[in-house]
Amino acid sequence: MDLKTLTYLIVGASFALYFGIALYTTARSTGDFYVAGKGVHPVVNGMATAADWMSAASFISMAGLIAFLGYGGSVYLMGWTGGYVLLAMLLAPYLRKYGKFTVPEFIGDRYYSKAARLVAVVCLIFISFTYVAGQMRGVGIVFSRFMEVSVETGLIVGMGIVFVYAVLGGMKGITYTQVAQYVVLISAYTVPAVFIAFNLTGNPVPQVAMGSELTSGGYMLDRLNTLVTDLGFAAYTDGNKTTIDIFCITLVLMAGTAGLPHVIVRFFTVPKVRDARSSTGWALVFIALLYTVAPAVGAMARYNLTTTIQNGDVGVATANLEYEQRPEWFKRWEKTGLLAFQDKNGDGRIQYYNDKNPQFVEKASAWGWKGNELTVNNDIMVLANPEIANLPNWVIALVAAGGIAAALSTAAGLLLVISSSISHDLMKGALTPNITEKQELTAGRLAAAVAILIAGYLGWNPPAFVAQVVAFAFGLAAASLFPAILMGIFSRTITREGAIAGMLTGLIFTMGYILYFKGIFIAPLAADVPANWMLGISPEGIGSVGMLLNFLVAFAVSKMTAAPPRDVQELIETIRLPAGAGSAHSH
Repeated sequence: MDLKTLTYLIVGASFALYFGIALYTTARSTGDFYVAGKGVHPVVNGMATAADWMSAASFISMAGLIAFLGYGGSVYLMGWTGGYVLLAMLLAPYLRKYGKFTVPEFIGDRYYSKAARLVAVVCLIFISFTYVAGQMRGVGIVFSRFMEVSVETGLIVGMGIVFVYAVLGGMKGITYTQVAQYVVLISAYTVPAVFIAFNLTGNPVPQVAMGSELTSGGYMLDRLNTLVTDLGFAAYTDGNKTTIDIFCITLVLMAGTAGLPHVIVRFFTVPKVRDARSSTGWALVFIALLYTVAPAVGAMARYNLTTTIQNGDVGVATANLEYEQRPEWFKRWEKTGLLAFQDKNGDGRIQYYNDKNPQFVEKASAWGWKGNELTVNNDIMVLANPEIANLPNWVIALVAAGGIAAALSTAAGLLLVISSSISHDLMKGALTPNITEKQELTAGRLAAAVAILIAGYLGWNPPAFVAQVVAFAFGLAAASLFPAILMGIFSRTITREGAIAGMLTGLIFTMGYILYFKGIFIAPLAADVPANWMLGISPEGIGSVGMLLNFLVAFAVSKMTAAPPRDVQELIETIRLPAGAGSAHSH
């Protein structure tokens, strides 16, 4: 069976499964719509959380980042994994014990202020739309490649699918759909990795194969280092970021993970407080299955791509792939516009090298090369990897289903968080407090529908590639919501004025810094280069400074304003007490 038909069959079967689950678990009440009736088993919640968490950025883009950044891409693995430890230790059980529907609702109650709740809604909407832009872009990329349509058409198809099961099923439908999506995406990620690892090294365990000897001779990482440095790139195992930037990006990703509203809200769906902590542990187990494979996928993808284009000694004219002899996968990805060739020296062969390296450019000019001729979008590496490695068609089709599952699961979770904030926090909590539960449920569904349209536009016109957009969302979450939630649980002295000032300071500073260098929807005001960065911190890591400012401003303003009411201080003590604990007494 040809690849296109097989892809339609496997992807179509997965969609039928998702729709069936959504219909079976249709939300009947606001409790079902917001928190799945608070009856989800911790193992099921852990699996759904893993799918919710492992978005298009994890599935599609993370290994692509590692493939091109090498060792420098490890910050994403460290930060995202460490964030789950913060979440399990500092936030999840306490928020579950508080027992509300949304993060802004907790902030509004803790800081005894509708204004604080509204500011939290604004922060949440900024974070969620920034994040969902990356997911919708991922949806468009996957559909465009495997349906052989434009990215825009693929995006519209993806929007329609998310609309059905997010709007219909709410959190209840999304939870059980995400369980199915986890099974699909983890299979799609690990099966090709096993095949490729075995083909390259004879060892089927990707994590081990990365450090193993190639069947063609030499250790894989040594061989990869030689390949890329011969083409003027930095060695694969060398870092390309400063220590302070690595520290800040890792910190942002950790705090951002713990502050992401669509992840936090998943811990409101379990029956008991201890289930929240337990489901975090299960989520870590399920996430680790993918995250420990990602470095191997990145290294193998870079190796396969480089050896396909440069199939002999660098500088030998016949060692570069002839464009007319390019493989079928190359032609298919060219149609998406995410892989492009420009014959700058007119020799009909593809020269792929680092033309930003002045020393190498001098050598390349002597061979008649006139600039790098191959443009590869980071986001295609995982999807293209099985094709580059000549794996069977059914494996390639499985990867398509996995990529779509990853992007859709997170997009659905984010859209639900946005709709909950608008219907529950904005309308029910502030603007129209007297609406009935049925009206609130309808408002939530309408808000989800509008959010899908906006997310679709952001996916059509994204500010950067998928993982980069997601990193900005983490920066905004770390700088705004994470400090407010953390101080809300562990400090009795932070006042509403302090929390509001802190959130706004963190959000505005971080957003301003990102806009200054990245120019999202506007022209950048300065070149995004280390020489221009404040203290050497990149826009991806600046959320750590925003977070610090948030803490400082919140404590300073709290010192100058009236202390929180006694009942709020007692509430904070109650949240931290284990269930069933009594008062201390002497023996």
